[in-house]
Amino acid sequence: MLRHSIVFLILAIIAAVFGFGGVAETAAPVAQALCVFFASAWIVSILLGRGGSDGRV
Repeated sequence: MLRHSIVFLILAIIAAVFGFGGVAETAAPVAQALCVFFASAWIVSILLGRGGSDGRV
């Protein structure tokens, strides 16, 4: 899923640069929603103690 959010973000940026309104309007909210989802999942994993290293060297 992280790969999908990166793809949608890149697609939105490229579409914005070239001025493809329909593509940018579709890809930007999807990229934003996926970014919020992954940021939330990251914060939850940090709070639950599963976000860092497991102590092994």
